[in-house]
Amino acid sequence: MKNNNLTYEKSGVNIKAADKFVKFISSLSKKRENSKNFENIGGFGSITGIPKDFKNPQIVASTDGVGTKIEIANELNKFNTIGIDLVAMCVNDLIVQGARPLIFLDYISINKIDLKKLKEIIRGIIKGCKISGCELVGGETAEMPGTYSKGKFDIAGFSIGIVEKKKILDKSKIKLNDLIVAIPSNGVHSNGYSLIRNILKKKNIKLKNNKFLKKELIKPTKIYVREVLKLINKKLINGCANITGGGIEDNIKRILPSKLGARIDLEKIKPNQIFKWIYAQGVKEKEMLKTFNCGVGFSVVVNSKKFKKIKRYFSKDSQPYVIGKIIYGKKNIILNGKVKW
Repeated sequence: MKNNNLTYEKSGVNIKAADKFVKFISSLSKKRENSKNFENIGGFGSITGIPKDFKNPQIVASTDGVGTKIEIANELNKFNTIGIDLVAMCVNDLIVQGARPLIFLDYISINKIDLKKLKEIIRGIIKGCKISGCELVGGETAEMPGTYSKGKFDIAGFSIGIVEKKKILDKSKIKLNDLIVAIPSNGVHSNGYSLIRNILKKKNIKLKNNKFLKKELIKPTKIYVREVLKLINKKLINGCANITGGGIEDNIKRILPSKLGARIDLEKIKPNQIFKWIYAQGVKEKEMLKTFNCGVGFSVVVNSKKFKKIKRYFSKDSQPYVIGKIIYGKKNIILNGKVKW
């Protein structure tokens, strides 16, 4: 017996809702000052010109997500900040090599299109793009019934930046006795949330009933683009690292020349209150340093004579401070002392 009533919509996919969402994104993009790329939204591919002020431009690309921080957003029913997280996790990687963020694309997969939720996420993405000086030029929203349970979703971001070839921050610029400087984070950013959620579960902590955790755990990742690009343009830094998964040690190691190492003085690190709370729940220091930024959201490597100059490019509540030094050591990292939790 034939069944002529089968449709895509009855299978759980609402194309009309998806079309409404695309129109919403397009309307937001059109409102952006100096936006030249809104025509890309809804197309098959996006087209962006290379800025004319580059003589020998190099393309730098980065992709990332926000991990299980999504589950915190779901629990709090607050979705207007994780879009900022998504942009931050990508563009903060671009500037490590000296690139200026140019364009951003997003991918959202969800069990069922929820326009209210998706609009909040997109508003955050557009805000993150504005902070970092790039454009949202396209993306994909996939409604996937049966793949995600009710209310569940995931997001991913892809960003492209551009850098003048002679201005690329490569490992060769880092020299012996350069200072390793911490630029403060504003909290957890977007790494380590699986451990945090495990703590919440074991301690039977409900976020909605805890003002401190509710505020701290949904804070969007700090975007360092404006400040760091100014330092690069002024030739004030020799290298930098985005402190994400793997913590300070692993991320500093990624930028070291083959014959040099680093000494990190742990007692100089200034952990945010949220990290002190996590440590107090029974997480050992070694695990803290491997999992979280512990207060160091970004790091720059600078000649000691230039350290005072870089401080003027940061606000009073985000002043950089020295946490270590470049030494001999074939990419060895020496951790001195203990963090003052």
